[in-house]
Amino acid sequence: MSMLQHVSVAKQANVYFNGKVTSRSVLFTDGSRQTLGVVLPGEYEFSTAEGEIMQVTSGEFEVLLPGETDWKAFKAGSQFELAPNVSFSLRTSQISEYCCHYI
Repeated sequence: MSMLQHVSVAKQANVYFNGKVTSRSVLFTDGSRQTLGVVLPGEYEFSTAEGEIMQVTSGEFEVLLPGETDWKAFKAGSQFELAPNVSFSLRTSQISEYCCHYI
């Protein structure tokens, strides 16, 4: 889906890595939450508090998933899933965007 409907969006951005990664929280009427984010070129390490499904909406990410030794490429239109309380690395050579669904 290219549009989110019937939502509230936080005015305050979530800003990480000196502004190289930003996201906005989107709240749905059923109480669920997603974030829409932009990642500038670079390599970053993230941690999860909840389970997440990360959809790549533009660009491309290379991701080092927990417990893996090889980086995997995820292009726009693909997604990957993360368990709660794990760390993972992400890198990109271009401005890329994502939608994170919390599960």
